[in-house]
Amino acid sequence: MARYVALLRGINVGGNKKVPMARLRQLLEGLGYTDVATLLQSGNAVFTSKKKAPAQLARQIEAAITEEFGFQVSVLVRTRDELAAAIQANPLPGAEEAPSRFLVTFLSDVPDPKRLEKIDPAAYLPDEFRVVGREIYARFPNGIGESKLAIVLTGTRLGVTPTARNWATVTKLLELADR
Repeated sequence: MARYVALLRGINVGGNKKVPMARLRQLLEGLGYTDVATLLQSGNAVFTSKKKAPAQLARQIEAAITEEFGFQVSVLVRTRDELAAAIQANPLPGAEEAPSRFLVTFLSDVPDPKRLEKIDPAAYLPDEFRVVGREIYARFPNGIGESKLAIVLTGTRLGVTPTARNWATVTKLLELADR
């Protein structure tokens, strides 16, 4: 049995797509997952499953959410080891010093390099980002709230489904997966 992390995109934001975490835990348990735990109200869940394909798990959770709540939510699933590798692969220093100003954007797939080339990093300074596989690491020295780069990286411009978490949440998810 393996540990997984489910990242729900765009729930409980501005009163839209409300998914109470207690109901999400029940939904995941109803799918046969065990050791289910959630973190915060932004759609982070950790669970154990016999199934091995994260993409299959994501589709199953998406379908269950649509049936249970009546709206669609994109779900990205990473194994515990993929999450640990994403943390280890961080190419930008300083995440630990300012975790609320550092985002990891998890992507449904590796983005098309041609789409990435259309983003001029110099246009967003002092914000910076690096892409490593299916994750984008970004540092926002002046905060995320007013950043134009944050909007670009978490939107659909790259042709893949993104969902972002700050560094503190990412590291807490790994801790939760390791319990």
